[in-house]
Amino acid sequence: MKYFLGLLLIYFFSGCSVKPVVSPPHAKVMLLAQQFVSLDQNVSHAEAQMLALDIFDYTAQLTQRYDLVSPPMFHNFLVNTGMREGGLCYQWSDALYAHLRAKKYLGFEFHLAVANEGEYFGEHNALVVVQKGGKVEEGIIVDPWRHSGELFFAKFKEDPLYQWKHRLNRCQCKE
Repeated sequence: MKYFLGLLLIYFFSGCSVKPVVSPPHAKVMLLAQQFVSLDQNVSHAEAQMLALDIFDYTAQLTQRYDLVSPPMFHNFLVNTGMREGGLCYQWSDALYAHLRAKKYLGFEFHLAVANEGEYFGEHNALVVVQKGGKVEEGIIVDPWRHSGELFFAKFKEDPLYQWKHRLNRCQCKE
């Protein structure tokens, strides 16, 4: 049993590395930009594209910074046992939130969202992008943690896995 456990750990450490994507697929960037444009008729297409590319690029940087492995729950195990320094879902959302707020996009606001708040194994955090002055519930969820650095995005109310709510005063970001 001891040897089996050792082999299992070797498998996880050697076989689950996530290779960072050098540049995001143009189609996915455009799809995210289109989601942002759909938020409001006054949203600038150019700014939406710039924001989408920025999110994909910063997600790739975080993937490298967190030395990400897959699946995400295994990465959480590594963080919680001290074998990785970061990469929990709230760290992803906080980092994206701080990065995007610092850029001062004119047509967008950024918020944090939580699902299953307080559940040890179920709580999940993500970023929400809304048009300036928009409602969080009408925004776009941006979640790089869910698929180990491969960006997931969907309308706030249309996420197939989570029922989100606006999370106020959660970020421990340096702004």
